[in-house]
Amino acid sequence: MSGGTLFVPGRIELFGKHVDYGGGPSLTCAIGLGITAEYEPLDEAVIEVEDVNTRRRVRIPLRRDARPKGSHGATYAAAVARRMARDFAPLKVGLRVKSRSTLPRSSGLSSSSAFITMLARAVADVNDLRSRRAWKDNLHSPLLFAEYCGAIEMGGPFGPFPGERGVGTRGGAQDHVAIVCNEADAVGAYSYLPAARVGRAAFPAHWSLLVGVSGVRATKTGGALADYNRASDTVRHLLTLWNRHTGRADQSLGSALRSSSHAPDDLVAIARNADDAPSFLARIAQFRAETERIVPEALDAFARADAAKLGALTVESQQGAETALHNQIPETMFLARAAMAAGAHGASAFGAGFGGAVWAAVDTATAREVKAKWKASYDAAFPQRAAKAEWLVVRPGPGVQWP
Repeated sequence: MSGGTLFVPGRIELFGKHVDYGGGPSLTCAIGLGITAEYEPLDEAVIEVEDVNTRRRVRIPLRRDARPKGSHGATYAAAVARRMARDFAPLKVGLRVKSRSTLPRSSGLSSSSAFITMLARAVADVNDLRSRRAWKDNLHSPLLFAEYCGAIEMGGPFGPFPGERGVGTRGGAQDHVAIVCNEADAVGAYSYLPAARVGRAAFPAHWSLLVGVSGVRATKTGGALADYNRASDTVRHLLTLWNRHTGRADQSLGSALRSSSHAPDDLVAIARNADDAPSFLARIAQFRAETERIVPEALDAFARADAAKLGALTVESQQGAETALHNQIPETMFLARAAMAAGAHGASAFGAGFGGAVWAAVDTATAREVKAKWKASYDAAFPQRAAKAEWLVVRPGPGVQWP
């Protein structure tokens, strides 16, 4: 048994909005803000977490029947406890964690996925799970570990391990892969179902990322859960229609679209006959634009520091979120446009939506000036949000350090 200190970063989804659970590629980076956790083993099979910032505490039995109760974070801690106690039974060693976060909560920077990843890694360490056959066979790389953390959160199956209820979000593993696998000073393109790296580009040395946090919480639990899941359910419904009409058994919308040169047209024809044809057709167009063109072109734009191309792609990606995903609010729509008006190369909302934040790429030399203009315009347009809005300057950072 051993304890330690662990840093788990947040992430920014740059391009590829709501495509991971459809098997499409997205472009992400980790950032230098995140959760720092000090953890130590306990003789009792429990997870104890203290948030140093808020003094809130969570205590969850490390058992397959763990149920959340009490303070913030209990839902996520219980999901980790249930899944790992079942998949790697017996777990006889618990842990005590003191964590502090520099991530604005419910901002779209994946604080919840970082929390799950931190706990899963700490549980594995104190129980020496990496020496067990089940771990060696199924979680022997950072990418596989990231996918497993995604399965914990959404309750999906992973390898030989069946699914369970998780947190209730029907997403994919994008956030966890970004948090674990990305590199410092680089952006990474990953596809999903299964996860694989499909590209990498150095982030321009003379650029920085600004993040404007709207002050509207973007949660994936409680009342916002249905809104978040609606976008993923549309993709799953499309896949069901495709498999039913074709007799195929594709596992993702992305694989269905790649199955033949005629597949995109065939899927559109199927969608036209569906009850909610306009919604389905818009979602197909948004999914294809992001996965087939925007993500690869954005990867190239970062590699060449092509500000004009990046800007055009952010405008198109943002428009798709507004008209097809319908997950934007007036604050994030304003932030995306106001950042470019203030001098950013490009700007777009990211994360689950229905609140959250917008990223903007800027020259480092003008970052402070652009941020000041951006903030001033937002404060003037939404004075009721000013007290809770936050303004960050970051660069891509490393993923979870893996010994």
